[in-house]
Amino acid sequence: MTTGTTGTNNTTGTADFTSDELMEVNAARALAGARSCFVGIGLPSTAANLARRTAEPGLVLIYESGTIGSKPTRLPLSIGDGELAETADAVVSVPEMFNYWLQGGRIDVGFLGAAQVDRFANINTTVIDRGPGRPESRLPGAGGAPEIAANCGKVLMVLRHSTRNFVEKIDFVTTMGHGSGPGDRARLGMPGQGPVAVITDLGILRPDPDTAELVLTDLHPGVTVEQVRHATGWELRTAAALRTTEPPTAAELTALRALKAG
Repeated sequence: MTTGTTGTNNTTGTADFTSDELMEVNAARALAGARSCFVGIGLPSTAANLARRTAEPGLVLIYESGTIGSKPTRLPLSIGDGELAETADAVVSVPEMFNYWLQGGRIDVGFLGAAQVDRFANINTTVIDRGPGRPESRLPGAGGAPEIAANCGKVLMVLRHSTRNFVEKIDFVTTMGHGSGPGDRARLGMPGQGPVAVITDLGILRPDPDTAELVLTDLHPGVTVEQVRHATGWELRTAAALRTTEPPTAAELTALRALKAG
């Protein structure tokens, strides 16, 4: 379902779209109302740049390389992409970015991806255990993600939904989400709320307010609960009032496709 066309609705101004586009549009919508976003490269960067063109035009994009208020005309290739600095309102040193802006609690939202996520939204981007007799798969590592997850006002996550990514137990805790349940973040002195939503190509998961365990709260159009459970490595619970996300509008799809084409 990741690359296939999922729907069309000419009466509401929407057009054919893929499940990836559905995920990216919903990830951008999740930034509505945010003032600033610490952006991860990849899907988070796509969502954040789309949000600045659609859901939240005043959004200040902040990248780990020290750029504040970047306005790239295309998707950046990395945090070192020159256009991030060229279009920024300001460029600060990396120590200032982390010590003053991030650890000082001055950034609303952190947007992260992941290789593995567990039921408490803990993230692995370090290493994958491939089983007995096989070498480990090395991943890019932590980068600034642990500090982002600890200190931003809240954290959003975006990744494709499969049992390879949504696992019962992650192979390495790179970045803490909600630890092993309620109270873990406060006990460790983490000021931010932590992950508040995980947007995927099948739906949206949010932490239960009582247990901090991720539960399915929203399905994308055409997706069933059974599909999501089949793609999840633990016994996924659903919210009592399960919602369906709105399909992308024609304007959102046009903005997204222009962003990717640039």
